Amino acid sequence: MDKDIGIHIEGLSKRYGAGDTAVDALKEVNMSVAPGEVVGLVGPSGAGKSTLLKCLGAVIEPTQGRMTLDGEVIYDNKWKIPDLRMLRRDRIGFIFQAPYLIPFLDVTDNVALLPMLAGRPNGEARTRALELLLALDVAHRAKAQPSELSGGEQQRVSIARALANRPPVILADEPTAPLDSERAMAVMRILNQMASQYQTAIIVVTHDEKIIPTFKRIYHIRDGRTFEEAGEGRSLE
Repeated sequence: MDKDIGIHIEGLSKRYGAGDTAVDALKEVNMSVAPGEVVGLVGPSGAGKSTLLKCLGAVIEPTQGRMTLDGEVIYDNKWKIPDLRMLRRDRIGFIFQAPYLIPFLDVTDNVALLPMLAGRPNGEARTRALELLLALDVAHRAKAQPSELSGGEQQRVSIARALANRPPVILADEPTAPLDSERAMAVMRILNQMASQYQTAIIVVTHDEKIIPTFKRIYHIRDGRTFEEAGEGRSLE
């Protein structure tokens, strides 16, 4: 597998249950997202988006298929990585609809925590955190508590946290759902900027019609299967 693929999945399936009560949530899904690319994943409720995101994030185990992350096979009909917790911590970034910042840590420590848990020295982890906060225009809030931040600032900090360990892939689950149009577009500008700057492959699961025109590529998922189409790639300027 070429190293220019951030994440690549082939024939990924997930079945819940067995026999007559079995449910195929995913049916031989194929997807590729390159470093520096932001791709949309859309579909109706119950189509399989959440299941796919959990498989990609190594939260649940697929039934069969193959997943390659940053040139390394991590799943081939079984997990090829012995420590999935470490995989999630070090190589996959997560952005959620809610920021889920730790309320008793300041902004810098919220971002630096993952690198610290990965064994990086405290000073190095905080330097990385401040670099990201500066890039995301929230460095002036570095010592603030999460409760002192606006909603938009909290989301920026959560994006910084997702980037802290330099993961090859970020999975964003409805990151603009609670935001108005202006703030939703601001988040998409940031994600595209960060994808380009850090060469991260980003998958955005969304129902938000405001941001769908911003994607250059979109994967639709229906009845557990994906269908790729070209997006509008509308300018975010």
